[in-house]
Formats: sequence, C-alpha cells, structure tokens
Amino acid sequence: MHRIFSTSVSSVYFHYVAKVERKGRTRDELDEAICWLTGFSPAELHAHLDAGTTFEDFFAAARLNPAAASITGVVCGVRVEDVEDPLMQRIRYLDKLVDEIARGKAMDKVLRS
Repeated sequence: MHRIFSTSVSSVYFHYVAKVERKGRTRDELDEAICWLTGFSPAELHAHLDAGTTFEDFFAAARLNPAAASITGVVCGVRVEDVEDPLMQRIRYLDKLVDEIARGKAMDKVLRS
C-alpha cells in the first residue's frame, strides 16, 4: 500500500490551495473541481477536511464523476490514464485537476463541460 493512501486529504489540501493561489486562482475554484470529481457537496468536502479523512476513505466515500475518465495527461511523469491502481488513479485525477487550475485553464475545460 502506498503511503499517500493513509495520508489525510487535509494535509495535502493546503498545498493544493497554495499552488492555485500562487498562480492567481481561488480556493473556491479548487473546491469546485474537487466537488465535481468526487460528487461531494462543499459541506461534505469540508467535513472530510475537518475530520482528517485519509485519501483511501475520502475516495471510498466519493461518487466519482463519470466524466473523470476523460481526465488525461501527465502528472509527475506518469500518465493518469495508465495508472493501474484505481485509488492511485483517482488521486492522480485530483492532482491533474489542480495542475490544470494552476496553469490557468478555464474552469469549464477543467470540469470537462
């Protein structure tokens, strides 16, 4: 089991926020993307963050967006569509969305609308 699986989402979330804000984007845009991917409402997302939910439990509770399979590209040198472990792939989907927001991609493109 990879150590990221037992890491709390909240411990990484603040790095996500810092990354997008450094590039002139907002926490609301980040939350919108996370909610789109997971099917959580903003209240559910923040409840998971407050509870210190691990990535494993976070994605176990998620209702993954059917359009998530259209998230493609490279994160940390790994193609997200080629990741075999389903949990790791979901984490990479999230990483890819954060990267797209930070790069200035329009939200309708990030959310595959």
